[in-house]
Amino acid sequence: MSGVETVEVKADEAEMRLDRWFKRHFPAIGHGHLQRLLRTGQIRVDGARAKASLRLTPGQRVRIPPVKEPDAAQLPARPTRAAARVAEAEAARLVRLILYRDGRILAIDKPAGLAVQGGTKTDHHLDGMLDALRLDGDERPRLVHRLDQDTSGVLVLARTAAAARELTALFRTRDVHKVYWAVVTGRPKVDEGTIDAALLKRPGHKGERVVVDDNEGKRAVTRYRVLDSAGNRAALVELEPLTGRTHQLRAHMAAIGTPILGDGKYGGQAAFLPMPDIARRLHLHARSLTLPGTGGRLLAIKAPLPPHLRATMKLLGLAAG
Repeated sequence: MSGVETVEVKADEAEMRLDRWFKRHFPAIGHGHLQRLLRTGQIRVDGARAKASLRLTPGQRVRIPPVKEPDAAQLPARPTRAAARVAEAEAARLVRLILYRDGRILAIDKPAGLAVQGGTKTDHHLDGMLDALRLDGDERPRLVHRLDQDTSGVLVLARTAAAARELTALFRTRDVHKVYWAVVTGRPKVDEGTIDAALLKRPGHKGERVVVDDNEGKRAVTRYRVLDSAGNRAALVELEPLTGRTHQLRAHMAAIGTPILGDGKYGGQAAFLPMPDIARRLHLHARSLTLPGTGGRLLAIKAPLPPHLRATMKLLGLAAG
């Protein structure tokens, strides 16, 4: 690209980090070069300097400075036949994850460990495989919300540009009801309540994390309800986020002294139990999602519990009733 360009953020790019958005549009630009462009203010959002971690909003305008395109020798080689076979197997696996489908939306049961979008150290992600979920549609599905890489459960995709605009607006106005299940270490002092604690993003040597900060943080509200417990050792908790902050559920549960099992980032050693048979992974699952469907009816989508969560519940004797 030889001149300055301004690109408008699309509906399906809502909440995408600026650096990931830039890599989607200009995949040949290296991480170091991108950071220099941001640091020197050559990349701007709505005329203002922006950090790599900025979450974008549809309609924002991103200034793109002149960037040098790679020559043919720098382009990645065509995938081998073995790689193509892996891609086909991955596509078939994605199709098997479908929970619901109509002409407007597609919902899948995202497995824990699969990143929704790419990043500096994440080359394998759902966003890069969405063509496999085109099915009988004319358009490539679009992301309208996200789940953390280590969180499993219901993830909704828009099948058309019009649906993406509609769904993005629904998620922004909180007209979507989301319910998560989590196994936490310890047991909340109150079996049912609301956590209202502002959260602030902070960079760190181990990556970005959020902390409770009532002075500078953004308001974050979570309802919770204990479904069952194994004494004071662990509990199965239903969580309903009323706001959509990054890592909100993880930070909130750690803040009340009951971190989500396996969440060393927010709970440290307190997030693990001295039981070798319990998987050392995040026990957080997007259990259900309810949103307005066609004809004014409500559409409720539920995802089955992942194997590691089922196994842990069995070991601890936890049940949802």
